[in-house]
Amino acid sequence: MKMAARSIVPCVKHWKARKLFHEFTYFRCSQNAFLSQNSTAATTGHKEELVIPRRKTWDKLAVLQALASTVNRDPTAAHYLFQDDPYLIPKTSAEFRVYSLSQESGRSAARYIFNNYPTFFEKNRAEPLIPCLMPQNLEPQIGDVSEAALKERIQLRRVKDAVDVYDQLVQAGTQLSLETMNSLLDLICYYGDRDPVVEDQLESKESENEVEVQEENSKRRKGRFRKSFEQSITWRENNNAERIFNLMQEKNEHSFCTLIQGMVKYGAYNKAFSVYTDLLNNRMNADVHTFNSLILATPEVREKYNERGDLITDLLRQMAAQNVKPNLLTFNSVLKSLRKCGALGRSYSLQTLNEMKALQIVSPGRVQSEIIYEVMDEIEQKNFVARDPDDVNFFANAMKVCLDLKDVELAYRLHKLLETGDNWKLLGDFYHQSIFYGRFFNLLCMMEHIDVVLRWYRQLIPSLYYPNSEGLRDLLQALDTDNRLELIPTIWKDIKKLGHSNKPDLIEEILALMARDKHSPELQASFADCALDIKSSYESQDRGQFSLEWTASALGNITKVFLQARKIEEAWKMIHLFKAKNRLPREELLNEFMDLVKEKNDSVQAIELIKLAAACSLPVVKLASRAREEFLLSEEQKNALAELEVVCSESSDSESDKE
Repeated sequence: MKMAARSIVPCVKHWKARKLFHEFTYFRCSQNAFLSQNSTAATTGHKEELVIPRRKTWDKLAVLQALASTVNRDPTAAHYLFQDDPYLIPKTSAEFRVYSLSQESGRSAARYIFNNYPTFFEKNRAEPLIPCLMPQNLEPQIGDVSEAALKERIQLRRVKDAVDVYDQLVQAGTQLSLETMNSLLDLICYYGDRDPVVEDQLESKESENEVEVQEENSKRRKGRFRKSFEQSITWRENNNAERIFNLMQEKNEHSFCTLIQGMVKYGAYNKAFSVYTDLLNNRMNADVHTFNSLILATPEVREKYNERGDLITDLLRQMAAQNVKPNLLTFNSVLKSLRKCGALGRSYSLQTLNEMKALQIVSPGRVQSEIIYEVMDEIEQKNFVARDPDDVNFFANAMKVCLDLKDVELAYRLHKLLETGDNWKLLGDFYHQSIFYGRFFNLLCMMEHIDVVLRWYRQLIPSLYYPNSEGLRDLLQALDTDNRLELIPTIWKDIKKLGHSNKPDLIEEILALMARDKHSPELQASFADCALDIKSSYESQDRGQFSLEWTASALGNITKVFLQARKIEEAWKMIHLFKAKNRLPREELLNEFMDLVKEKNDSVQAIELIKLAAACSLPVVKLASRAREEFLLSEEQKNALAELEVVCSESSDSESDKE
């Protein structure tokens, strides 16, 4: 061991010496290079400038965005919301809605417990601390009646409590600052003099009943679907906002503008214009948001189209006189109001778009059939950010225009625009997304070849789009147009996965396509298996699912598919179902069944078929004559046929006598 240690020590010393020698050599070489560069620069007379690059500020999500850009969307996977729980992966649009709402409901319930019982969550083991994930203090901490208590309740968005504290301060003769008064007025006007409905808190029974009554009234109006809680509230006469505004000793432009916007938001349009007149009489100017609200309210205060147009023009002139610069929402408000001005609005809308273009204000949210091509030329390959609440309607409305024009190339351009940058964020929620892709898929089924349709079908479903029964019927019609009916069994499996196996119209379409023509034996066998699966969906219905009722066409088409596949036993069972379900088979179907029985030379089954036809009160004369001519019958069978003919003739005579 000692000899080994002695041999290692010199080696280590030698290695350290070589390392120091290499470092010294590298230092001398770099120094000589630096001196030579300086000498060269001195001889040439030029100085080298050190360029410091600009500091780049990275977004907090830059790393995640870079990682996300390296992968593509999996068309066979469900939405990312449901990746954590495979059991809750939706298969239909209804399940998507239920599962997503259930997840959000669970988060709301957790937030409710978290915020209302913060004493149970005092221990904080999170490092670093994330304040937004900690319990929020939703209860007021200042108990005395003071301006600070009023500000605290305004900060907590407690409308009724803030109004109560204000009334107590007024009774006590306390002088409040103009800033506090405007903050209180902002709170009341924004929420319509009602406490806001927070996601993680329960509504009071009074507000629930009030909203239900207003929603029942709003359902009678056309075109008012998907109303939110705020839109269902109306401006009450002499509410706290008006009362506090009238009690204010000092008012500024902010006070008038807040009241006007609140009145327009909750439907008091005439009062809003009256307050605007008071603002002008006090020699004050309105801001751009107030003008936007007034422009939106013009169709509600004027009946004639020309009067509405004149009022919009007058408001725009007042904006120019008050040196108020319009923004994107201003022009969007003008376009929304012009939609209610008839033919006059069309001419004005083109002028508005030209004005927006002159001011370099671009909005992707308005499309018409006449200008859709110009709009696409203008916005193609550009990235947009949502700046107006109605921007989420652009892609769905533009795709509707493409569908009306039957222009599939324009639809491709629109879809490419959707995939440019972050434009997918303008698609909106799942409701708008399903509308967009539903119209796109409908256009593809009408205009494209079936191979292209199927490629998009596999790419969109189920990761982006859950087709409804109408979309699947469009797909079946596309299969029929290109004579690709062999894909029907595969489409039927997808229909079952998507939860549409209980739609009668869809099933009738599938059965009619399979039973219409004769095909190769292999394809007929595949159709027979599909028809047998459809039959099982009629017989076994899940609890809570819409039950299917047997129709004569469904029974007949399934029977015909079995006959074409030479499955006489299954066809015979379907023939008996006609009588059990009180349905009448067509005479053509009975003749086809008789042809198959003839091939098997089964006289017993032929007689049974004639008996079944007689039991269904169908004419059996032709069937009986065919049985005598084409089968070798016994005397007993001949007598049975004669009795059936006599019974049928007597029943027909009795019916004619009744008539």
